[in-house]
Amino acid sequence: MHKSQVSKFITLSFVTALIACTDTVTITNNPYTGTGSVTQGAGTTTTANLFPSGVRVAAMGTITSTDNKTWALPADVNFTNTAFPFASDLYNSYVSGHTYANSTAATAALLSSNIVTVDADGEVFTAYIFGDNYFEMYINGIPVGKDPVPYTDFNSCIVRFKAKKPFTVAVKCLDWEENLGLGTEKQGSSTNYIGDGGFVMLIKNASGSIVGITDNTWKAQTYYISPISDLACLSESGNNRLSSSCNTSVGASNSYGIHWAAPTNWFNTSYDDSNWPAATTFSNSTVGVENKSSYTNFADVFDNSSKDANFIWSSNLKLDNLVLLRKKIE
Repeated sequence: MHKSQVSKFITLSFVTALIACTDTVTITNNPYTGTGSVTQGAGTTTTANLFPSGVRVAAMGTITSTDNKTWALPADVNFTNTAFPFASDLYNSYVSGHTYANSTAATAALLSSNIVTVDADGEVFTAYIFGDNYFEMYINGIPVGKDPVPYTDFNSCIVRFKAKKPFTVAVKCLDWEENLGLGTEKQGSSTNYIGDGGFVMLIKNASGSIVGITDNTWKAQTYYISPISDLACLSESGNNRLSSSCNTSVGASNSYGIHWAAPTNWFNTSYDDSNWPAATTFSNSTVGVENKSSYTNFADVFDNSSKDANFIWSSNLKLDNLVLLRKKIE
């Protein structure tokens, strides 16, 4: 079971940051009284780039919080874990021939070996996924697919699994960061641009009927928030970790980050997510997918006329960088 960390009262004494290019942000000395662990500034890079072919650098690193805990940046992931299967491609510009024009072509290219068995006597389900930027997916606690492109260029995926209903879907979603510990990336003249996340999925059964879509009936909990320029902007209401009052215009080289440890069994069927907040839905335009072929080629699944899957995340699409999602498919 998830155990909340003990509330703490932290005062940090940095006041103003001038950062490269045109970014100027005031870092305010205010107390933090939430349940997370506070870090400030950039982390230490431990892996230079998980995916050298990518448009952006998908680095990994660590950072130590004021309560002397070490945190993975941007999060602990299974990208190099060979026991966790890669998802198949719906659209992947890094693999020759995998920029499929529609879902029919992408599904036709799948092999039987692409199916992950959860229940030997189950039926085959097919999940169509667009994740900004990275996801790892479990069915009943079994790893069924991870994103083959951790950052960009944007791709989309298919995950096929054999299971019996009802089954529990659990997804780790990560908005990757180019500046480790700061929750930001380079964009135009800004070196600390705040990007955003987003996750959308539609699941079909063996006969092609839609059995699940992402919407506000999913649960979503936040485990890493960054960048924060004023700790007083953060609040907690029950199990809601709220950053809606925080600045989302630009980050800084000494911004704060807030971290929570994920429960070790969060992806298992037995995990009780009843106290998690409901997922928040976002429009296509808010996420910004109108010009991405990895999304627009597959409007028949992501924007299905009978059951339209929504982009979901926690309550803050920009600042909440590590979000865990759960849903029981009946």
